[in-house]
Amino acid sequence: MIYISYRRLNIKLLAILLGMGFMFFCLNGDVNAKPVSDTPADIVLIEKKARKLYLYRADKVIKTYSIALGDEPVGKKECQGDNRTPEGRYTISGRNRNSSYHLSLRISYPNAEDRRNAKKLGCDPGGDIMIHGLPNGKGWIGKAHTAHDWTLGCIAVTNKEIEEIWKLVPNGTEVVIRP
Repeated sequence: MIYISYRRLNIKLLAILLGMGFMFFCLNGDVNAKPVSDTPADIVLIEKKARKLYLYRADKVIKTYSIALGDEPVGKKECQGDNRTPEGRYTISGRNRNSSYHLSLRISYPNAEDRRNAKKLGCDPGGDIMIHGLPNGKGWIGKAHTAHDWTLGCIAVTNKEIEEIWKLVPNGTEVVIRP
């Protein structure tokens, strides 16, 4: 009996998520989106509390994206496996076309301060922090992915958005992650 109840609950939750995904797609589709020039961004600013990623060029915001963060979004990443998103100053240090997610841009976490803090705590600071799209094969989720934080510490956007960010953010671009 309990198994059936959980199964019904899971089916209802799936139906709600699919409905939310359709609603977000309809309400937030990029049909009338303004084109972005090909001039690269010079700063990526991530505001964790606001769940926003901003691309700046010459001190002006050129694009804003809604994001999902690590499953434990409050506080800065300290140790591998804490599911937190780092806070601090980093750079884009690489990119991966063959990621398990639809494209990924590597953030240079951990920096020297992160390594010192982890050493004081007696843990490994971790790594592999990325700005990435949705898991491969799950692009249909679209903007509904921002309904809750779900990554292991990365910053997630939609597949269409990561394609745009990929083009506008070259390796070496400064990344600032604020609480």
